[in-house]
Amino acid sequence: MDSNNVNQDLESLKIRLLADLDTCDQGGGDGLEELKVRYLGKKGEIYGLMRGMGALPADQRPAFGQMVNTLRDLAEERFAVLESRAAEQAIAAKLSASTVDPTLPGTRSELGHLHPLTVVRDDTIDFFRGMGFELAEAPEVDHEWYNFEALNIPPEHPARDMHDTFYVDEGVVMRTHTSNVQVHYLLGHEPGPVRMLAPGCVYRVDNDASHAPMFQQVECLVIDENISFSHLKGVMLLWAEHVFGKGTKLRVRPSYFPFTEPSAEVDVSCSLCGGAGCRLCKHTGWIEVGGCGSVDPAVLTQVGWDPERWTGFAFGFGIDRIALLKYGIPNIGLLTRNEAGFLRQF
Repeated sequence: MDSNNVNQDLESLKIRLLADLDTCDQGGGDGLEELKVRYLGKKGEIYGLMRGMGALPADQRPAFGQMVNTLRDLAEERFAVLESRAAEQAIAAKLSASTVDPTLPGTRSELGHLHPLTVVRDDTIDFFRGMGFELAEAPEVDHEWYNFEALNIPPEHPARDMHDTFYVDEGVVMRTHTSNVQVHYLLGHEPGPVRMLAPGCVYRVDNDASHAPMFQQVECLVIDENISFSHLKGVMLLWAEHVFGKGTKLRVRPSYFPFTEPSAEVDVSCSLCGGAGCRLCKHTGWIEVGGCGSVDPAVLTQVGWDPERWTGFAFGFGIDRIALLKYGIPNIGLLTRNEAGFLRQF
C-alpha cells in the first residue's frame, strides 16, 4: 500500500467527518447517533483505516497509527460536544412545553429520624451486649405453658389475675411478658452459664395514661454457679447510671413475682429533681423502673436444670416506661399515636 494514498485517504476522511458534523449541527443530514456509528463504530470508517494498516511497510505503521488516533480523538471530542448540546436542547424543549416554572423554589422533603422508643431500645441492646449478653427471642403468641406454668404460675394461681391476659384460643395467649423467652432459651440450651437479653412486645388488657395494651419490654437473665442477689444489684446500678446519668441511686424494695425468689421492685432516684421530690416522682424522690429477683429453683427444675448447681437472677423493665421517664413524656399513648408535632421534638 502506497503511504501517499493512505495519507490522502486519511485527510479525505477528516474533511468528510468535519463536514458531516457541521451539517448535523445545523439540523441537516443524518442523525447524530447514525453519524457516530458510521465513523466511530467497530465497523466504522476510522477503525477501517486501522484494519488496513497491516498493508503498510513496518517503518510507516507507527506514524500512521498516531495520525489515526489523532483523528479518532478529534471525532470523539466533536461528537461529545454535539451530544451535550443536543441534551441541553432536549431539556430546554421539554421545559418550554411544560407549565412548571423552574425558577420557583423546590419542595424540601423533611428528613425522618429514629422514634424515641427505637432510640431507647437500641441503646439498651448496645449496653447489655457490651456486657456480654446474648440476644434471644420467642413467639409473641405462645402456649400458656411457656407464659405461665413453666414460670411457676399454675392455672389456679392468683398471679394470673395480675396479667390481664389476651387469650387467642384455648391454651394460647398473647404473651404478657418477655419472660417466656427464658423458658424457650433454657429448654434449647444445655446447662451452662447464661447471659441473655430479650427485648420485645408484650400484651395486656390495660389502657390508661401510664399503661398501654401493647408495650415493649426487656428481659435480662443471668445464670451461672454462685450467682447472688448482689450481682443483680451491681448490674442494675450500672444500667441505671447509663440511662439516667452518673450519681443515680438505686433502691430495691421487697416484692413478689412467681418466677423469682426473693423478688424486688427497682426504683431509681428521680432524674428531674435529683431525689428532692417533684411532680414526676410524686414527691417521693424515687421512680419505679422494673422488677427483679433471683431465679426461683422451681423454674430451673421445669426446664431440666439442676437448681442445686445453677443459680441466677432476672430483671425486666418496660422500654416505653423508660422513654417516658427519660424524655419527660406525660402520656404513654403519645408514643404510638404517630403525631408528627410530638415526634419532631426528638
